[in-house]
Amino acid sequence: MVKYMSADVLSKTFAALADPTRRAILSRLTSGEASVSEIAKPFSMTMPAISKHLKVLESAGLVARSKSAQWRPRKLNAAPMKEISEWLDQYRQHWEERLDRLDLYLAKLQQND
Repeated sequence: MVKYMSADVLSKTFAALADPTRRAILSRLTSGEASVSEIAKPFSMTMPAISKHLKVLESAGLVARSKSAQWRPRKLNAAPMKEISEWLDQYRQHWEERLDRLDLYLAKLQQND
């Protein structure tokens, strides 16, 4: 049985992950919290552009803000990606079963030759 996620959550997460800059930001955050300026360093774009990317990631629940005095570091929240992985696993299982049946069919064909 297919488990369905909320369409809004799924759509927001996939939309956030569709952009290579946002994926790179998430990759950076796997090594720990970072300020917006630290996140922006490897990119040749303006701070407002980085902030827009972060807002999309925050809206999708992939990035959270911490509060440390005046510093507001961002950190990774991988929970939405886990939900996508679980959603995709259902389809992976379907295709693996189909490929297993194809293997059996091809093995029978080879035996008949």
